[in-house]
Amino acid sequence: MPYVDIKVGGKLSAEQKREIAKDVSDSLERVAFKPKASVYVSFTEFERDSFAKGENLLSDLDKLAKKNPKN
Repeated sequence: MPYVDIKVGGKLSAEQKREIAKDVSDSLERVAFKPKASVYVSFTEFERDSFAKGENLLSDLDKLAKKNPKN
């Protein structure tokens, strides 16, 4: 029984979660020969100011990206 925990900063729609769960389940079936019906996928959504990359909160990195968009 594979259990996959996906953590994401911000919110995902129900449709996005369905598509991700399908892709993960398909991959585990194709690569690891685990039946899709045995795959559990959990989503943990967190506020972007509750997670940091290095010393920077993701919410701060979002603000910097808006000020300095990459071309």
